[in-house]
Amino acid sequence: MSLRARFTEDLKTAMKAGQSERVGTIRMITAKLKDLDIAARAKGEDQVSDDAVIGALRGMVKSRAESAAMYLQGGRPELAEKEEAEIALIRTYLPADLDEATIEAAAREAIERTDATSMKDMGRVMAALKTQFGSALDAAIASSVVKSVLSAR
Repeated sequence: MSLRARFTEDLKTAMKAGQSERVGTIRMITAKLKDLDIAARAKGEDQVSDDAVIGALRGMVKSRAESAAMYLQGGRPELAEKEEAEIALIRTYLPADLDEATIEAAAREAIERTDATSMKDMGRVMAALKTQFGSALDAAIASSVVKSVLSAR
């Protein structure tokens, strides 16, 4: 089942069950999808790919994590809990994260494959990793792993 179909089915299920928080979060996700699709039309695409959707979902998780941290700093734990609940729901649509050991092994292989020798070659290594793992790759984690491996050279 595609991600779009899952959003639709989960929205119907949540509405029938009266889960207003879940409905709100899924509607927010679908609104983001519509925005992405509208932006893609300018490029001649009808809809964005699932990889682009997953990238957008990762961005939503990141922004909510930052908001939750700010709410906690500001003494608003109830708002931080709301953000954490949204993060948990959004993560159900994301593929499982690769562990650091897998990313490090793949990074070392990509460095050898691209003949990378310094931090100047980081872009080529990241491109190779993105090609290899697609949307399953968390770019932030991969970036830090690649930096540490390249710095150790």
